[in-house]
Amino acid sequence: MANPRIEEYWECDFACAQREKRGEAMRVGIPMTLSFFTFYPLWKPFFEGLGAEVVVSPISNKALLDEGVKETVNDACVPIKLLHGHVSALKDKVDILFLPRLVSLDGKNTLCPKFLGLPDMVRYSISELPEIIENRLDMKKSRFELYRFMFRVGQRFTDNKLQILRAIWQARYNFSRYRKLLLHGLTPAEAFPLLESGEEPDKAAETGDAIKLAVLGYPYALYDNYVSVGLLKKLKEHGVNVVTPEMVSEKDLKKMSKTLPKNLFWYYSNRVVWAAQHYLRDQTVDGMIHVTAFGCGPDAMTNRLIELEAKENSQIPLMSITIDEHTGEAGVATRVEAFVDLLKRKKGIL
Repeated sequence: MANPRIEEYWECDFACAQREKRGEAMRVGIPMTLSFFTFYPLWKPFFEGLGAEVVVSPISNKALLDEGVKETVNDACVPIKLLHGHVSALKDKVDILFLPRLVSLDGKNTLCPKFLGLPDMVRYSISELPEIIENRLDMKKSRFELYRFMFRVGQRFTDNKLQILRAIWQARYNFSRYRKLLLHGLTPAEAFPLLESGEEPDKAAETGDAIKLAVLGYPYALYDNYVSVGLLKKLKEHGVNVVTPEMVSEKDLKKMSKTLPKNLFWYYSNRVVWAAQHYLRDQTVDGMIHVTAFGCGPDAMTNRLIELEAKENSQIPLMSITIDEHTGEAGVATRVEAFVDLLKRKKGIL
């Protein structure tokens, strides 16, 4: 089965959301950046189960980034600048924006401080915003905190407790299936259409003599085609088998979390480091690429840790790519092509 291109999928979804108004359904806006690639399959069925219409911002592009650069401070990282552009694109098309304060998602690590302050940053940067859902999600309080969070959000849409519980159940089921698709080796771009259609993925077929690369980074850097300047697409065009942190099981990540004397404080940073350790020790990849955002403090520490691990425990080559609003596609393409050629020569297939 051939999956539709993600650009076509989301352009259709966004256009339909603007054309069709399902009765008096409240329109909930979700920016297609930051936690979107982690949690959209959870939030979409949840809000739809509450009778709301979910509106997603357009795919990231230069116009959105330029708008975000105008609306935010100069020293913000690219993902935060891009978020402001996405919010600007949504604000006049929705009744309410969904920008929760994400504190902890695993009960141990916290997210980047910018995630905690997203509603405040947006509110004080962009004028004439609709209402913002900014409920706080902190899994350190309890392992049931996600359900409590979703129930509190649901009460803003309906007083029917049974409807809220049904929406939560459907959302959790959809999210569980999404996680399985990622572990199967699919990227979010490939998994989203399958979630909508209910179809099963084709069996992954890797070419035996092809290069296998671990591409590491935060989901909003890797899977946003504009931010990553099409990195994953370029690698696949070169015939490279690509694996990412989201394709490592929770069991393996937890195992790797015990190998360092001290872990980092940040949720996404730790997952990237643990995934890097997994691929380095598993010795199943020919090389690694780490995508970092310029101006990101946690990323600087993450990159250094991965470099040290690669030097001390493995002979697997590592390349770092730093991205910002000035990153050119041609420059990245040249570096990627040279790196892939190096790995092919090392493997004796060039």
